Amino acid sequence: MIPERLSRLREKMKEANVDLYMVTSADFHASEYVGDYFKARAYITGFTGSAGTAVITQDGAWLWTDGRYFIQAAAQLSGTTVTLQKMGQDGIPTVEEFILDRIRSGETLGFDGRTVPAAEGEKYARLLAKKGAKVASGRDLVGEIWQDRPALSAEPVFELDVRYAGQERSEKLHNLFDAMDKEGADALVLTSLDDIAWLLNIRGGDVAYNPVVLSYLLAKKDHTVYLYANSSCFPEAVVHALEKDGVTIRPYNNIYTDIAAIPAGSTLMADKSRTNYAIVGNVPEGVTLINRINPTYLPKSIKNPTEVENEKLAHIKDGVAMTRFIYWLKTHIGKEKITEMSAAAKIESFRQMGENYLGQSFAPIVSYGAHAAMCHYSPSAESDIEIEPHGFALADTGGQYYEGTTDITRTFAVGPLSYEQKHHYTLVLRGHLHLAAARFLYGCTGVALDYACRAPLWDEALDYNHGTGHGVGYLLNVHEGPNSFRYRIVPDHNAVMEEGMITSNEPGLYLEGKYGIRIENMIVCRKDVKNEYGQFMAFDNLTYIPYEPEAVLPEEMTEKERALYNDYMAQVYEKISPYLSEEEKVWLKNETRPI
Repeated sequence: MIPERLSRLREKMKEANVDLYMVTSADFHASEYVGDYFKARAYITGFTGSAGTAVITQDGAWLWTDGRYFIQAAAQLSGTTVTLQKMGQDGIPTVEEFILDRIRSGETLGFDGRTVPAAEGEKYARLLAKKGAKVASGRDLVGEIWQDRPALSAEPVFELDVRYAGQERSEKLHNLFDAMDKEGADALVLTSLDDIAWLLNIRGGDVAYNPVVLSYLLAKKDHTVYLYANSSCFPEAVVHALEKDGVTIRPYNNIYTDIAAIPAGSTLMADKSRTNYAIVGNVPEGVTLINRINPTYLPKSIKNPTEVENEKLAHIKDGVAMTRFIYWLKTHIGKEKITEMSAAAKIESFRQMGENYLGQSFAPIVSYGAHAAMCHYSPSAESDIEIEPHGFALADTGGQYYEGTTDITRTFAVGPLSYEQKHHYTLVLRGHLHLAAARFLYGCTGVALDYACRAPLWDEALDYNHGTGHGVGYLLNVHEGPNSFRYRIVPDHNAVMEEGMITSNEPGLYLEGKYGIRIENMIVCRKDVKNEYGQFMAFDNLTYIPYEPEAVLPEEMTEKERALYNDYMAQVYEKISPYLSEEEKVWLKNETRPI
């Protein structure tokens, strides 16, 4: 099947005079997760993982993906003639390096410009021009051969009431127009779905795990706003509410012709890292393009007091669900067969009992033993294994509620542990406690704070190869910038920590072939002491789920660390126990005992 599809694609490439064709995993909005319509890379290679890029020539096909998917990709690519390129492995070039090495003067790299960010597309055009080559981005060649392609998602849209959003749409739009005025912009285009949903206080279901609406937005300095979306998805009441605030719905694909119709002499504001290459390519000559980070990006990350209070409620519901799961796991392990996938389903069943629960915030990461050493392994039918009554199991899961988005990780002792396992768990826990308790001067970014979490591991020359924390949306994307904890500087993800920012606190340790450990809470930034040295800041925990007492070595913790642990566990019992059965309460009382 895949070789036949590749053969038909190569015919289209010849017809289009394209020598190399790149197929990404993206939709038209640079979304982390995409709908079935956009899974062109899966269609042409047979690899169904969420991340990867394919490059096809007349004599070969290659797929790049990361370590989460090496095993899955190898199995799915077998017999397809597609060669797996294991990203990050020695001797494996990046996609860009591969393309630049293969292409020759006079040749053409093709891709669907709607699925590539403008900044990336322009970089390819610039680098290829130096080799006498060029890009062609106007055709979706995979789409041209894709028989029975799924339709674009068209899920119902709903308005997020101000009692959840905390800020009226009209106020957010007013602030957007102010930002445009400061830049001297006549128009502004937004294409990232979470920015649009946040700005307009709407939510939908067009992308798995992210309650967003397939849409583009064009705002003009005269306070005219066009929302490009499928109008049939909008209830009449929502249409009228949007119109009241100056927002008109236009057909989804009209964004391209409307961008092309912007008058010469105008100034358009766009974020090239989030706006696709096709849209920027449609900007007429004579229109000045201002490349700026979306003016919604930072405000969206600073949760208002209503959002923060709602998030506290969401995390109590989540805490109840996960605590009940831990009790169930520990009382059933060894007595019945529990696999990674059945455990994930059980967690989901407990979450579904929570009021205003809307669904998962990402694909559940439930792993046992060596699988947990692959830090973002997600079980599949091919990889699912039984959780045995010894060692560690790990669950990184989250939910979407009207009251907000959750993302938590716990590592469980499902049976006897070695000293090494307990020692490593204690190191990770100590770092986690340090960050949650950090006090710092206003102006610090996550780069400065990351060390607070890594110090216990770094003291023993250990580390984890991922960020310590990421921002989280409000009933939106589980991964959201610009706030994060990481020691490496990453563009657009190193914001000053502001009051109201919600960030994950998730150190870990992964021993290949043995086990993995991660502990994750959501923490919200707040103002603390203010004195002659300035404004100090601190964090409050949002997540309240017990740590793993069977994995803790109190003698390897300082007095302060033990006090932080005991205080947190006491709060877990206080906040969660009222929602549990008597049997669960008795168990939780013991689980949260002081050390």
